[in-house]
Amino acid sequence: MTTPTALTLVNPQNGNLAFKLFSFGDDSYFNQLQRKNYYSLIWITEGKGKVKADFSEYDFEQKTLFAFSPYQPFMLSAEKSLTGTAIQFHPDFYCIHMHQKEVACNGVLFNNIYQPPFTFIDDISSSTLNLLTGQMKTEMQNPALAQYELLVSYLKIFLITASRLKIEQQPKAQLSITGFKEPFVLQKLKDAIEKDFKTKHSASDYASMLNISARALAKITKTHFNKTLTKLISERIIIEAKRELYLTNKAIKEIAYELGYDDEYYFSRFFKANADISPQMYRDTVGFGRGIA
Repeated sequence: MTTPTALTLVNPQNGNLAFKLFSFGDDSYFNQLQRKNYYSLIWITEGKGKVKADFSEYDFEQKTLFAFSPYQPFMLSAEKSLTGTAIQFHPDFYCIHMHQKEVACNGVLFNNIYQPPFTFIDDISSSTLNLLTGQMKTEMQNPALAQYELLVSYLKIFLITASRLKIEQQPKAQLSITGFKEPFVLQKLKDAIEKDFKTKHSASDYASMLNISARALAKITKTHFNKTLTKLISERIIIEAKRELYLTNKAIKEIAYELGYDDEYYFSRFFKANADISPQMYRDTVGFGRGIA
């Protein structure tokens, strides 16, 4: 087991991790189930293996960047020794939801329920990311005036570079469905979930809307998204719930009602079953946006 050398900033108000950067030489840091209360960017420069994220499993190779949201469960298992760099940051340090207009990575790198949680890093982008992580290391080793602002600037460029790359790669990923008789069903399903996830929570609702049998839709969803339809719906609800818990001061009962749950306690059980943490604990540990929408 190789212990990574880490550069860490701590939030002075609560002693929790704010920003962390480290290199690693094996999978020992990630080979147990992770459920962290911060964002994780894990850049594999050498090696290959499998990643479990939520309820799906994918193969990965070198030149892969993983992006995981707070409390998203994941685990890496190496088939060949892994080397790379990891960046971890708390939403109090930089909130993806709050700064979506600046970096546009939410729904691309993070919280994308239809795509695997990783991006392939080409040689040009690799040079950019290497330069950025080098600048981050220098700044953390030699702190000076406006350290926070400079680190956030480097992080923004890192996120924008990776997001642009993944957007370029997504059309290529869609080519995998060209042999399917009715590829438009997948897009119609995504549109329907986005439009109605607050009011329609069952897989049968969406099958009826798309005029397709529940069994056929379940098969399509599992084949192309590697998840059940129920899981897709649940993940979209959880993403919205997390956003409301972080960015607003709404009562949990109000958030539950807006998401189609009349029973606050049922909603809390649903949230904990899918996020592995209660809504109140999520708000308390991930951070609170003080009502800034």
